[in-house]
Amino acid sequence: MESKRQQKFARQIQKDLGEIFQKEMRSNFGEAFITVTDVKVSPDLGIARAYLSFLLVDNKQALLTQIQEKTKAIRQILANKIRNQVRIIPELQFFIDDTSEYAAKMDALFAGLVIPPAEPEDKNE
Repeated sequence: MESKRQQKFARQIQKDLGEIFQKEMRSNFGEAFITVTDVKVSPDLGIARAYLSFLLVDNKQALLTQIQEKTKAIRQILANKIRNQVRIIPELQFFIDDTSEYAAKMDALFAGLVIPPAEPEDKNE
């Protein structure tokens, strides 16, 4: 269970990382459209785990590796944005958010289910 402080801090990091990926570092990742879908922050606010969703990308894992290589630069830009609001700039960890693919897989499984109709019940018994 995250505290209100963690949730507020995570929302701020998510907003700022989104701006970084859309504005400042857009040219570094080609035509990829990167969305920060969620951020989870450790209780001491020292580690932020950002979950990313990619559009217009063929190889998501290669792009994630490229982002992880630029983590230090991304953290520096983030530090410039939030340095007056926080004491500690969190270490950033990036992960692929696969919830949409998981949801699509579940939808396909449910669509493939064949459920026979229920047999009518006799009211005389």
